[in-house]
Amino acid sequence: MIKYLKNNEIDVVKWDKCINGSVNGNVYALSWYLDIVHEGWEALVEDDYQRIMPLTVARKFGITYMFQPYFTQQLGVYSIKKLNPDVILKFIHHIPDHIKYVDIKLNSFNKLNDDGFRLTANKNHIQDLIKEYPKIAQKYSTNTKRNLKKSLKHKLTLMKNIKPEAVIELFRSNRGKQLGKWNDSHYQILKRLMYSAIYKGKGLVYGVFTEQNNLCAGAFFVKSNMRLIFLFSGSDKTARENGAMAFLIDSVIQEFSPSQLVLDFEGSNDPNLARFYKGFGAKEIEYTGLEINRLPFPMKQIFVLNRKIKML
Repeated sequence: MIKYLKNNEIDVVKWDKCINGSVNGNVYALSWYLDIVHEGWEALVEDDYQRIMPLTVARKFGITYMFQPYFTQQLGVYSIKKLNPDVILKFIHHIPDHIKYVDIKLNSFNKLNDDGFRLTANKNHIQDLIKEYPKIAQKYSTNTKRNLKKSLKHKLTLMKNIKPEAVIELFRSNRGKQLGKWNDSHYQILKRLMYSAIYKGKGLVYGVFTEQNNLCAGAFFVKSNMRLIFLFSGSDKTARENGAMAFLIDSVIQEFSPSQLVLDFEGSNDPNLARFYKGFGAKEIEYTGLEINRLPFPMKQIFVLNRKIKML
């Protein structure tokens, strides 16, 4: 039996136990993480938290809808029991009728047959760290090896435990200027997320410094559920010239291999980023985007148009 629960009805201890006991558990669905990225999240729960699905519900223009919060690549259904397309479909059919529009990303274990929904394929890249570092490095691409040689030439230095604000500011002053959809609230959520993960022993922050001791690249990783997720990074124009990001990722691979961890690059549909991640030997996996539009005409078209121009 699947039940719909409001936020204050969710037993977070049982919730997190399910996530941590699931073969497809990930940090995005843990209660503390959801509390930060989407306060007031709701849920579908089967039996005594044997299978669960977070509902990231919001309201705008008088319409209740579900969307994918920032900093959560994949959500969907999690289970300590068997998962198959029929189970996923059952949960989707239990999304309450008052939620008129759904635009979410399911996790890579949530396989779904086309049942009249709009489905999209999204790409992620992961690297198993079970082998010794030299064996992993053997499979680096020519371009990755070239960037690592470049980083040696520029005498870069890696430092751990730099302040989260430093990486955020590096991003905000460079690529962040091109992202009009990011505002102060998003950066505040990211900062809180980083510090919370660090406090829980799950967050790792790295910085790459030039020979002149200037921070040129930084990255934040979350270590949870047997994954090391490359959640956020920032770099300036000098990092593109000295191979800083390749140097940073290679250093992390050296640090954590061999281990049972999977390095999760968290993307990407962007061909250039995908090529960069594949350069470390990462393999491509897919996860599904799900869209359900229950709105009446003409609100259906108006709502989708507003979403496309980033008004949601």
